Amino acid sequence: MKLTNKFVQKIKKDFPIFRNNKELVYLDSAATSQRPKQVIQSLIDFYEKENASISRGVYTLAEKATVKYEHARKSVAKFIRADSDEIIFTRNATESINLVSRSIFPLISRKKKEILLTEMEHHSNIVPWQQLAKKHKLKLKFVRINPNLTLNLKDLQEKLSSKTAIFAFTHLSNVTGTVNDVALLTKMAKSVGAITLIDASQSVHCKKIDVKTLGCDFLVFSSHKMLGPTGLGVLYGRNEMLNKMPPFNFGGGMIKKVSFENSTFAEPPQKFEAGTQNIAEVIALTGAITYLNEIGLGNISEWEKSLADYAENELKKISGVEIYRNSKDGAGILSFNIKGIHPHDVASLLNDQGIAIRAGHHCAMPLIKQLGIQGTCRASFFFYNTSSDVDELVSAIKKVQKRFES
Repeated sequence: MKLTNKFVQKIKKDFPIFRNNKELVYLDSAATSQRPKQVIQSLIDFYEKENASISRGVYTLAEKATVKYEHARKSVAKFIRADSDEIIFTRNATESINLVSRSIFPLISRKKKEILLTEMEHHSNIVPWQQLAKKHKLKLKFVRINPNLTLNLKDLQEKLSSKTAIFAFTHLSNVTGTVNDVALLTKMAKSVGAITLIDASQSVHCKKIDVKTLGCDFLVFSSHKMLGPTGLGVLYGRNEMLNKMPPFNFGGGMIKKVSFENSTFAEPPQKFEAGTQNIAEVIALTGAITYLNEIGLGNISEWEKSLADYAENELKKISGVEIYRNSKDGAGILSFNIKGIHPHDVASLLNDQGIAIRAGHHCAMPLIKQLGIQGTCRASFFFYNTSSDVDELVSAIKKVQKRFES
């Protein structure tokens, strides 16, 4: 099902946001994607027809809810080639990383003294590790990026050592669109016995992921960036790791037995899912996965990249536009600045023309600092965007420039 502008126009009819905002050019999907009516209807159906708490009731509604919830777990597992008991539902990718950072220390050898990240990480994949490093007096290191915005593999080789306890890295940069070779990075980390965590928040909707082939220890992503509901994240963890890790939250649903004096805990994944979960959202995520699979992740990746490539080529024709993107291997993300105009002013003026982009540091302040700038404008493309959206963006940017020239 190769995507074309004509076919994408049909796809957009599945997204009520565009019907209710007819002039909207939405170019902020790296922050959150829009949702098709099939996912929205799934939420409505649960609350109107099936609402009940899972895993506790023996009545029909509760049993149906439990079956659907666990079916969703299996769907997510199949989507990334994991086992279903290796899938843990959280509030978001940020909580998934925090779960690992708060629970992983007992698994770290005392000989391991360093945590390794990259300069292109989102704050969610920096701050939790900073706290772990401070608490246990570990050293935090960062792999540099190259001038072309790719990861410096030579620097990685030099910084990976027998002291490296954890190497956590993004699959796809939310600022530059750089796609990291996560298979290679995982292999390099494993060669020194480091625990690996992949942040797949920006890639899971468009890149086929096979955690078994990758061999990573952990992988995280959020539902809301892949057509699913907000308030839901996923943590994949290898069985071996999850069985050894202590729980992150404590309470109902994650126990085997509780007395006044002591408690014993359930096996993973329930051990890490204390309390009532986002049941409707988990079930609706199944619909999002089905939708993505029907279109095809390869088709989505190719289409998004083609739009970003087209936008980059058009913006390069405009004097005074600076682009921050890995042009060769970049995905559907394009960061740019207009000389002499603050990114927030650009975003505000584009909004006046019906175009929604992101502006600022994109929760990646260290990377923005390394680039020597205060922030960027970011247009992020999804499979419901067309080349006409790019044309409108380019035209609007020219109008912004003219306004500041006058």
